[in-house]
Amino acid sequence: MSIGTTIGIDVGGARKGFHAVALRDGAYAAQLATADVQQLSHWCVHQMQAQVIAIDAPCRWSSNGRARPCERELMQQGIWCFASPTLEVASEHPSNYYGWMLQGEELYQELEASHPLLSALPPPGLPASGPACFETFPHAITWHLRGGNAAARQKRLQRRALLEQAGIDTAALTSIDLIDAALCALTAHYLASGRPCRAYGEPASGLIVVPQGPDWSDGAA
Repeated sequence: MSIGTTIGIDVGGARKGFHAVALRDGAYAAQLATADVQQLSHWCVHQMQAQVIAIDAPCRWSSNGRARPCERELMQQGIWCFASPTLEVASEHPSNYYGWMLQGEELYQELEASHPLLSALPPPGLPASGPACFETFPHAITWHLRGGNAAARQKRLQRRALLEQAGIDTAALTSIDLIDAALCALTAHYLASGRPCRAYGEPASGLIVVPQGPDWSDGAA
């Protein structure tokens, strides 16, 4: 069965920009590096005709200054992650520390019309119905696919190995940004093909979606 194209996007600040990798039926297809969110959106939607897009950036802001539920759930599981601030804190930070999160917000808004933000996982065994985008996190993806063993110091080796185990040609993935984008695209492929995924959090404050992984057979959250 043809799954079509899935895309993963690593989000950076204004200078670094976005790194995106497209998989077609689970195999490497193309990549794009750009600081222009409209160019990236056009590439995803019109050039690559993506079915599902996975983005490594918060899809919602904190409502109260505390970590969002999805982030707290990850940390309770032993998976380190960023805690998203409120929009006000992010916008007013003197060094633009949260600039990459603001870039992510702009990307979600640009994609909203064609790829609505995922609010729930599809039923087990069924692929995602219709185009969608969702938030994911490469460290959590690695943690799940490696059965709880994800080391930050070995992230380049571990994440590249996961891609190669999935049959993805990594020759063109020459930076950790592209490796992370490809890992996000693999997660989008999981969702698009109906493979087991897990969602941390709840829709109002945003879901973080990851592959269920080999050792997590208790079903999607």
